Amino acid sequence: MKAPRKRHLPRAWHAAASYVVPVTLLVVWEAVVRLGWINPFLLPAPSAFGARWIDEVASGFILRDALLTMMRALSGFLIAAAAGIVIGTLAARNAPARWFVDPVVSVGFPMPKISFMPIFMLWFGLGDQAKLAMIVFTCIFPVISATYLGTRSIDRYLVWSAQNLGTSRRALLWKVVIPAALPQILSGLQIAFPMALIVTVVTEMITSGGGLGSYMIVSARAAISEKVFAGIATIAVLGFLLLLAFDLLRRRLLRWHAETMVAI
Repeated sequence: MKAPRKRHLPRAWHAAASYVVPVTLLVVWEAVVRLGWINPFLLPAPSAFGARWIDEVASGFILRDALLTMMRALSGFLIAAAAGIVIGTLAARNAPARWFVDPVVSVGFPMPKISFMPIFMLWFGLGDQAKLAMIVFTCIFPVISATYLGTRSIDRYLVWSAQNLGTSRRALLWKVVIPAALPQILSGLQIAFPMALIVTVVTEMITSGGGLGSYMIVSARAAISEKVFAGIATIAVLGFLLLLAFDLLRRRLLRWHAETMVAI
C-alpha cells in the first residue's frame, strides 16, 4: 500500500498563520489599556498611536524623518559592505593583510561600538559625518568576518580546477572565489543590514539633526507618548520591509545555490 500523502496548507495559509501571534498581542494590548489596567500615557493603546501615525503620515513629517533615516542607514551600510568585502577578501588571500586584520577584527567585533560615538562626535561634530562613521564602524566587522570565512572555506579542488584550466588570478577572484563565498558574504550583510538601521536611530537620538531617532526624542520631551510609539511602529515596518527586500535579493543572487533549491 502506498503511504498517504501529507497534506500541506497552501503557502498563503502559512504566511497568514505567521501573523497570528503579533495580531493576538495587539488585541490583548488594546484590551488591557481599554480596561484601565495600564496607564495609557505610559503605554498607549495600538488604536491611539495608530491614529496618531495616520495623522503624522498625512502631514508628511514622519515620512520626511523616515526618509532621512533610511538615507543615512543605507549610505553607511553600502560603505561598510564595500569596504568589508574588500578587506575580508584581501585578508583571506594575503598573509600580511591577514596578520594585520585578524587581531583588529578579533578585538573590535565583540566591542560595544556605540561607546565610540563620543569620539566620532569630537572628530566629526554633530552632523551626518559622525552618524555615517558610527554606522560604518558598527557594520563593517560582521561583513569582514563573513567574507573572510566564506573565502577561506572555498573547496580547494574548485580553485585548483580553475587554475588548471588557465584562469588568471583576477578572473579566479571574480568568477570562482567571490561566487563560491557569496552565501556567507550575504549572511554577513544580512546581519549588518538591521544593525545599520538600529545604529542610525540611536545616533539620531544622541546628536539630533532630524530622522526618526530625533523625532522620537523630541516627542518624549514633549510627553507625547503616542508619537513615540508611532516612531517605533515606523521603525518596525521599515525594518521588516528592508529584511524582506534583502531576502528576495538573496534568493535572486543565489538561485543556483542549494539553500534556494530547498526553499523552492
